[in-house]
Amino acid sequence: MNTDPIADYLTRIRNASAARKKMVEIPGSNIKREMTKILFDQGYIRDFKFEDDNKQGIIRIALKYNPSTKVPAITKLQRISTPGLRSYASASEMPRVLNGLGIAIVSTSKGVITNKEAKRENVGGEVICHVY
Repeated sequence: MNTDPIADYLTRIRNASAARKKMVEIPGSNIKREMTKILFDQGYIRDFKFEDDNKQGIIRIALKYNPSTKVPAITKLQRISTPGLRSYASASEMPRVLNGLGIAIVSTSKGVITNKEAKRENVGGEVICHVY
């Protein structure tokens, strides 16, 4: 049994990217679907597909690489808020990732959004991870 599904999600993407895989399959959930949409909208993954089976569903993610150098688009995925130590930030204290070049994924009352959207909408929440 997996105690931290978000960490599992990030680790599967990190490991597949390090192994230069084209696709990665992840067991689905609502928060993972929202995080996948954010990664796609921000240009960190090439494509994704949600498939429903009899259980929780599967998320298929096509990873993105630089065509000439084959360097992954995601260089680092870092879990911030863990089940043992939650990390919250107000709108004024939203973290800047890599001096604004990366993103933080934040779970707010308005849904799962990036740190830039949270600051623009003036909402705080739980900082799930940093991506760059």
